[in-house]
Amino acid sequence: MSELAKHMAREPSDQEIRLVIAASSAGTVFEWYDFFIYGTLFTLIGAAFFPSDNETLQILLVWAGFAIGFGFRPLGAILFGFLGDRLGRKYTFLVTVTVMGIATAGVGLVPSAASIGLWAPAIVILLRILQGLALGGEYGGAAIYVSEHAPPEKRGFYTGFIQASVVGGFVLSIIVVLACRSLIPEEDFAEWGWRIPFLLSVALLGISLWMRLKLSESPVFQAMKEAGETAKNPFVESFTYPGNKKRIFVALFGVTGILTTIWYSAFFSSLSFLQKDMRVEPLTVELLLLVAGLIAMSFYVVVGKWSDRVGRKKPIMIGAILTLALLFPSFWAMGSLANPGLAEAAKSNPVVVSGRQCSTDPFASLFNREQSDCGKILETLTSSGVAYSVEPSDTLALSVGGNQLTVDPAWMDNGALRRDAIQSELSAVGFDFARHTPPFANLVGIVALLLLMGLLSALTYGSVAALLSEMFPPRIRYSSMSIPYHIGAGYLGGFLPLIAGVIVASTGNIYSGLWYTWGVVAFGVLVAWWGIPDGPPQDFEDSGDAPPASPVTP
Repeated sequence: MSELAKHMAREPSDQEIRLVIAASSAGTVFEWYDFFIYGTLFTLIGAAFFPSDNETLQILLVWAGFAIGFGFRPLGAILFGFLGDRLGRKYTFLVTVTVMGIATAGVGLVPSAASIGLWAPAIVILLRILQGLALGGEYGGAAIYVSEHAPPEKRGFYTGFIQASVVGGFVLSIIVVLACRSLIPEEDFAEWGWRIPFLLSVALLGISLWMRLKLSESPVFQAMKEAGETAKNPFVESFTYPGNKKRIFVALFGVTGILTTIWYSAFFSSLSFLQKDMRVEPLTVELLLLVAGLIAMSFYVVVGKWSDRVGRKKPIMIGAILTLALLFPSFWAMGSLANPGLAEAAKSNPVVVSGRQCSTDPFASLFNREQSDCGKILETLTSSGVAYSVEPSDTLALSVGGNQLTVDPAWMDNGALRRDAIQSELSAVGFDFARHTPPFANLVGIVALLLLMGLLSALTYGSVAALLSEMFPPRIRYSSMSIPYHIGAGYLGGFLPLIAGVIVASTGNIYSGLWYTWGVVAFGVLVAWWGIPDGPPQDFEDSGDAPPASPVTP
């Protein structure tokens, strides 16, 4: 890379770097806002585009739509990674933010399923695919653009703002939803007002384009272009460059697998858990996540700066190992604080279901499969957030605290009747199914637990943009970094709400979905321990197959 080094004559000024960080971070906030607004409004999205008498199925279909967008992120990474390594960093992520803004606004214009039937979910899924393609090119472009402007000793600190911007997109989505809720009556918001946050992405797109058009090309890419060292086929070279297959494997499982499952557990699993399973008022949940998210954003910058001094591996390993120890206790404590009546009633009055074929099929109605009567009871308990145990028997029975309840055959063909009857019986012995707001002290405790999860996410995410930039050679950096990142984030992370939801629906334990996160992180710890470089941060030339050089020092 000596010829490239000759062309790296001018270092960006402090003013240029500030503009780079501000424009890249703002664009990342807006783009992730566009993607996360779907998840923030998941209950209303379900009612509009995936209506079903089965509440569990409706939510699973929403998360399936969420996952489909993530599933196309790797394809976007390949497409835009190729363009980014061939044509440049700047213009590539101008395209990605434009596609994202248009697709998001489109979701706000799609008529409901009640108006156009199955065309509604089909169009929404198509727009989610476009969002996934755009997001596949966005993160890598913004992270590389900032890292290639940053001095080596501040690379973790500067790219930490990009990492914080991902949380910023989630926070912005909550702020916009709260603002709309405060200005629009609740019934109108549920009917049509939820579309406004999607339509606002057009304004955000304009601001993002205005800021990013002020930027110049990355100095590293400009130097490669002048030196004639850009890759002819970045995708192919990503898998043929010496040592790159190992680096891609480590980036996929030892870096992205860890960070993405922890991130989505911290923010999206907690959102769904508090709002759906613990039946906390949606407005209260959004405020809790807003407060926690705003505070947690700073953690990512602090961790990024810390990694400039101690190396990239240490924060990731600390965060991952702590997650294995604290994930389940954190959610258990959150559940006890969010709905003490439900938690206490479940302990004092255990629910036992018995009968033939006593297992639930969450997709039975979708695929016209027959759900057993016992399975229907289990589905109702699961969607109500009630834990249960199953005992084999030839007779269908439901007992609470040892007292058997009457199971009316009329329940079996009417989901709403079954839900209301079972919840009424359980309410009589202390189960609380009403939407509620926990006491203030409990709310403070929930925020503290959300901040703990945010800290675990920051430890495993705050230094990642710098780490991935340093892991791969500049000529194929956009592709080599984006492909494993978006395969991991797209499939391991993006499918997390759906996979966890299916696990919960199948087991009846509202905490069982956390085993998915725990398993991915546990495997990732082994890969990270083996594959992430130890010691101070190093540029790519200082590691792998390149000649050794002195490490970067702060």
